[in-house]
Amino acid sequence: MIKKLSSVASIVTFSLCSFAALNSIAEEQTAIFAGGCFWCTESDFEKLDGVISAASGYIGGQLKNPTYKQVSAGGSGHTEAVEVVFDDQAVSYAELVEYFWKTIDPTDAGGQFCDRGQQYRSEIFYQTESQRSIAEASKKALAASGLLASAIATKITAASTFYPAEEYHQDYYLKNSIRYNYYRWGCGRDKRLAELWGK
Repeated sequence: MIKKLSSVASIVTFSLCSFAALNSIAEEQTAIFAGGCFWCTESDFEKLDGVISAASGYIGGQLKNPTYKQVSAGGSGHTEAVEVVFDDQAVSYAELVEYFWKTIDPTDAGGQFCDRGQQYRSEIFYQTESQRSIAEASKKALAASGLLASAIATKITAASTFYPAEEYHQDYYLKNSIRYNYYRWGCGRDKRLAELWGK
């Protein structure tokens, strides 16, 4: 009887250790994408399975702690971007990059949709060499696919400091859904995406 109990205890211990090991493999990771208006990019990513959260912010310039007014005016070097926190066991970085392409116009070098200027440029900001390799391979494959009529303007750049945007910008599409939907429609974002990628 004691032998049996000892065996059961060993099995339970092994199972718990295995479960803990599996949990330790799964990690929350971050990715940073600039796709024009950060309200829209945040909204798009938060609809994707495996994404835990997305935060609007600024990246790519030299100005420390920039404000929306400074970035939107142009000249700060920063672009609107989104920091995505994701469960790498549910969605991979490669899948995020593939998804990102379909949310932007990669051929537009002057901004995105109705938002013009480098503060609305599309860009992938990598945080590791693995992310850089994945993003560059994905860009190369898209360019070779023949899906786009023009060259890809989206840059792949080492991430600098990501500055979260003001609180009223976070989850704007949820807090101000009517204004957000009107803006998105008026900007022609989804119309252009349908032209590029199909419905």
